[in-house]
Amino acid sequence: MNLTRPSGRREMKYRTREALSGYLFVGIWVVGFAAFTLYPLFQTLYYSLNQVTISATGIDLSFIEWQNYTRALFTDPTFVQLLIEYAIETLVSVPIIIIFSMIIALFLNLDFKFKGLFRTIFFLPVVITSGPVIQELVAQGAATVPGVTISETMTIFLDGLPRYLQNPIEYLLTSFILILWFSGVQILIYLSSLQKIDSSIYEAAAIDGASAWEAFWKITLPSLSTTTLIVAVYTIITLSHFSENKVVKYISSQTYAVEGGIGYASAMSFLYFFVLILLLGIVYFLLNYRANRQYG
Repeated sequence: MNLTRPSGRREMKYRTREALSGYLFVGIWVVGFAAFTLYPLFQTLYYSLNQVTISATGIDLSFIEWQNYTRALFTDPTFVQLLIEYAIETLVSVPIIIIFSMIIALFLNLDFKFKGLFRTIFFLPVVITSGPVIQELVAQGAATVPGVTISETMTIFLDGLPRYLQNPIEYLLTSFILILWFSGVQILIYLSSLQKIDSSIYEAAAIDGASAWEAFWKITLPSLSTTTLIVAVYTIITLSHFSENKVVKYISSQTYAVEGGIGYASAMSFLYFFVLILLLGIVYFLLNYRANRQYG
């Protein structure tokens, strides 16, 4: 018994050090979140319940309860329309990005020459999809398929669709390249998950006579269910704070506008945040429900 005690103590010390290291890493994030996100979040919520006026002496607040929220929802048709378009465009973009990212990850997971070069090419748009570069590319029309936006066939096709489908289909056709630009990180996430699948599972399936198509549906796709959920959440958040997002640009334009103000912009920000959480909840429910049915 005396011989086992030192090893047990060493194991306990190792586990304690490991736990402390984990808490330190998490603690840095918690402190940063509290200082740079949580406090501004509560301050924005407080501003949204006030009429905020900037004067020579400072910031003057006048408590008006929920008037900014009711104004945004019931008397600002532009904001409501932009919210609806944002929700529809996000729900259209996410499946496309997920499917495209998975296909490219499956391709990059194969053994062929210059694989590292192709990985760099597909990840390169991540570097340029923010800031002045992407703004200039969008302004030059690089985010659209050439000729689609001015095509007469395109106009006739859109006019023949129901009204509620016109905007999503037009967004899909005119921004298809821009949508695919958001797939860089998602490809890497899928690629790392594919490399963690045990190859012996595929060997056993091949021995049992399973084809490559059957192995994909029965092994690969179920193994990527959790990864798909992560990719979907990441994609929604990325699209939601994109610099060219119309809702974000509209809220920013109202911050110091005469008819707007910091309080009104803060209220719109929280309504936008609520829609974002709602979209995340819908996607989580759908993907998690599908994963539970597969494993259930």
